[in-house]
Amino acid sequence: MIQFKNHLQVFLFGLVLLSMLGQLAQAEEMDQTQTQTQTHFYAEDIKEAMHLHLREVLDQEGLFHIQDDITDESLTLTFSQIHDPVRQIGDDIYFACTDFNISDQSEKIYDIDFWLRENQGQLKVFRTKIHKEPRKSLLYGWYKHPRYTFVNDQIQYLYDD
Repeated sequence: MIQFKNHLQVFLFGLVLLSMLGQLAQAEEMDQTQTQTQTHFYAEDIKEAMHLHLREVLDQEGLFHIQDDITDESLTLTFSQIHDPVRQIGDDIYFACTDFNISDQSEKIYDIDFWLRENQGQLKVFRTKIHKEPRKSLLYGWYKHPRYTFVNDQIQYLYDD
């Protein structure tokens, strides 16, 4: 047990103790901040987040509804697959490319891109965009016609219209 000879020693001991407690609290806060900002997600995490997102947005019949921002058409689509690879873009953005087909015309396939980022420890979709639309060629039949490409992970539109 510590014995103090005067009030000054008690006061100084209290200051040292408070300083130590403050440093401890600060170190714990830094650990929590580092843990939050150092979360890294892997391919299986991205795919799991995508499957959770799809469960949330598909209607009761399992159909996906999206407004085409180019044609302004309301589309009703059926989920087909998540492409490999899914990936990380930059420090905190994750990306998944998927296929959806027109519900009653399975040969007509839309390629839809999803961007995800961490939200409270989980990956959440924050952007959805139609990447490729179904077009028909005399030689090849139905194919996915791209609207944009990526240059250094940034969208670059291929056509003006």
